[in-house]
Amino acid sequence: MNASDLLMERFLALHPKLIDLSLGRLTRLLDALGNPHRQLPPVIHAAGTNGKGSTVAFMRSILEAADLKVHVYTSPHLVRFHERIRLGATGGGKLVSEALLVDAFERCEAANNGDAITVFEMTTAAAFLLFSENPADVLLLEVGLGGEFDATNVIDTALATIVTPVSMDHSEYLGDTLELIAKAKAGIFKRGVPAIIAQQEHPEAEAVLERQAFKAGATLIASGQQYQAYEEDSRLIYQDEAGLLDLPLPRLPGKHQQSNAGTAIAALRAAGFASLPISAFEQGIANASWPARLQNLRHGTLTQSIPEGAELWLDGGHNPDGGKVLAAAMRDFQKRLPRPLIMIVGMLATKDSSAFLQAFSGVAEEVIAVPIPSQKMARSPEAVAAMAEAAGLNAQISDSFITALHLITGRSWHVPPRILMTGSLYLAGEILAANETWPD
Repeated sequence: MNASDLLMERFLALHPKLIDLSLGRLTRLLDALGNPHRQLPPVIHAAGTNGKGSTVAFMRSILEAADLKVHVYTSPHLVRFHERIRLGATGGGKLVSEALLVDAFERCEAANNGDAITVFEMTTAAAFLLFSENPADVLLLEVGLGGEFDATNVIDTALATIVTPVSMDHSEYLGDTLELIAKAKAGIFKRGVPAIIAQQEHPEAEAVLERQAFKAGATLIASGQQYQAYEEDSRLIYQDEAGLLDLPLPRLPGKHQQSNAGTAIAALRAAGFASLPISAFEQGIANASWPARLQNLRHGTLTQSIPEGAELWLDGGHNPDGGKVLAAAMRDFQKRLPRPLIMIVGMLATKDSSAFLQAFSGVAEEVIAVPIPSQKMARSPEAVAAMAEAAGLNAQISDSFITALHLITGRSWHVPPRILMTGSLYLAGEILAANETWPD
């Protein structure tokens, strides 16, 4: 355990007894630190249930292809906390170093003076300190939870705001309807600031987002209205009132990534980056990567434990809409290259596992349910397997994802299988660590 981990353990002891989404605790701390959130580079602020991390990854890739310095704040991390804070630099940003992170944590701890505060609020303050002290051209700021009362929403203004697809997740904090969740996400909209609304799966969420943009006095830029992105002749076509871009398809697989790429382009053009060279958009879309989002594990320790010729895929999808998107991608893979799909699944008890698994009915040949050792709130493999069977899927349990891989490898295959490891970002992090392919 390194010094930054020990500091975060100390932060846990400061957690308020009443868990609520608010900005008061953080604004108090930021004031004690000299208000670094008012000394940030220009911000593009992104909220949403699914796809916001990938959208941020596309924006970063495009901006860095144009030789701009880009700070990035995302959550959660997969293996190390340092993944959440990327400091912009010439030639491409770097994850925050342990020394810089510890220094920022210690200053925040001292300024907080033992007052009640959440870990995310404390670490967000540390990120703002680092971003304010290191010059960059832009800060891509991803919301942690919700929007209106999320810690990142202490910023006063932004170049643009984004809401990616909204679905049911974190309902214990954001509300038990799509309308309430969408309203919380729309809390980042600001007067006079472009509000980019990605293609939505649910019309009721889209209606709320558009209404809230109007109420906030934001400039609405909605997918299917002010812009569109679609595949044509194996190219990504982006079009808005400023013109058309003919680009390569994203390296990130899945139709949903084409939509995320379109959202990223719309945000950058609205934020004042429309004049970037076309080569930056081309390189950025083609080269963007985002770990544990339909990541093909071609190398690493675990790849030595699968049948010869098999495919190994990793995705942190964990909610119903995430399951639908992932299942659709698996169907596309199946059309191009038919293989039996075997899923290795671990999920948290706080997630709608039944709805997630139902998306794979008729797609997956089998589900192998596994535990997530690092998470006390993990659903038992027995419960996951029962839900898979209720969804019409063949299911069994295994004591670990490594054992599950050995189980698959021990069988005879006429056609090497396609193995999908999914259900939780926490599980994805454990898999990346075991595979020795850490996000960088």
